[in-house]
Amino acid sequence: MPKISQKGQRMPASPIRKLTPYADKAKVDGKKVYHLNIGQPDIETPEGMINAIKNIDFKVWAYTPSEGTLSYRKKLVEYYNKLGYNITTEDIIVTTGGSEAISIAMMACLDAGDEVIIPEPFYANYNGFASQTDIVVKPILSYIDNGFALPPISEFEKVITNKTKAIIICNPNNPTGYLYSQEEMDALKELALKYDLYIFSDEAYREFCYDGRTFISPMYLDGIDENVIVLDTVSKRYSACGARLGCIITKNKAVWTTSLKFAQARLSAGMVEQIAGSAAVDTPDSYFEAVNKEYTSRRNNLVNALNKMDGVYCPNPGGAFYVVAKLPIDNADKFCQWILEEFSYNNQTVMMAPATGFYSTTGAGYNEVRMAYVLKNEDLQNAMTCLEEALKVYPGRTIDNEQLAASK
Repeated sequence: MPKISQKGQRMPASPIRKLTPYADKAKVDGKKVYHLNIGQPDIETPEGMINAIKNIDFKVWAYTPSEGTLSYRKKLVEYYNKLGYNITTEDIIVTTGGSEAISIAMMACLDAGDEVIIPEPFYANYNGFASQTDIVVKPILSYIDNGFALPPISEFEKVITNKTKAIIICNPNNPTGYLYSQEEMDALKELALKYDLYIFSDEAYREFCYDGRTFISPMYLDGIDENVIVLDTVSKRYSACGARLGCIITKNKAVWTTSLKFAQARLSAGMVEQIAGSAAVDTPDSYFEAVNKEYTSRRNNLVNALNKMDGVYCPNPGGAFYVVAKLPIDNADKFCQWILEEFSYNNQTVMMAPATGFYSTTGAGYNEVRMAYVLKNEDLQNAMTCLEEALKVYPGRTIDNEQLAASK
């Protein structure tokens, strides 16, 4: 029998999707499953995007330019310059989702064996993209106890070698929801300049910042235009995950030109998606205000419910629509499978993502889970009731040393 490639064997399974067979079986068994495992919002896609698709009247469904249609890139310039990015159409390459933006940027900027530093926990697919391109991920641990703040720059410097070429940040962060401060972004700027590193800035959750807090892009920082590569997507901003439409933004012309060659190799992003994406830029501010209010309410309800549970701790995130919570469990992978396979409360259960899949450091996140608050408040409350009841009877429940000392 022919063998699978070594790269294929190294390619990690998605912690977000790998438990799907157990969720499917639970549904077959008649259980209602609350999906908190994946960032698929239930917020309606803006009407303008849907209408743009309905009103399409082209006669030939043709290729588009590899860098994206000029009309869509002009609309993107309008959107980003309203935010203060100061870019032109020649700074953008349209991609098939944010995922392709990340993989093309990696291929354009790093060679096999080069190293990229990523604060962890991080978006699990970074590991997958690194595996595809033979890049080495150097994780820097952040900790739940301080809300997953950016680790000290000294920790970055400990792992920098002559192979280090880039830092990846996701801001606001998936999976933690952490929102980087001005001071943290300034520190990353100085690090990038000192060691001549790229900053890959994954900004998929830019619109989702709470409590009046401000999003800071490296595009706002002076003196690092040649270092910054923004990776973006319409998936979360417009609740259009199925559109598979993203982009790379960089003022570094060598990176742009090189990225275009990879974009040419895959031909083009979809025409229909770019038509919808153009219409999306005209989405009124009222849409985002309503969405922000809804997510703030969901976040508050979820975090409050978690922190009321015995032995559970969840920091209050500043952005995105995820939390990472520490549970009194022996093993997150076992628990997330067990709650689907063997538990139900009022014929309901919960699907979560084990946080272990968002770390590269062995053993990290063993008692943590990621949850996406992408369901309405009523469903979130039901899901939290299920989780609380499950924790009471889970065979692998643990008591940490502090709790044990307090109980004596």
